[in-house]
Amino acid sequence: MEKAAEWFHLKWGIVRDAYEESMQTCIREETVVPQWYVVLKGETIIAGLGVIENDFHERKDMTPNVCALYVEEEYRNQGIAGQLLEFSHFIC
Repeated sequence: MEKAAEWFHLKWGIVRDAYEESMQTCIREETVVPQWYVVLKGETIIAGLGVIENDFHERKDMTPNVCALYVEEEYRNQGIAGQLLEFSHFIC
């Protein structure tokens, strides 16, 4: 979790603690959302995304929201983002 929180923080500039707090909620499995996913190549995170209640907007009726989708540049155009989106849609 710490490695993933740091990775998302470095990609998006959102405070690391915000990712960690959301991921802790995910791990406790108290609710369906939030969910966090990473794609690994060996021990290296190459892509990831989150599913959260609200991604900084006023529309409370539009939930859940995909957030923080990122694929490392060298792994883009290989369908990884699409697979993450499809998987997250299936879960929620």
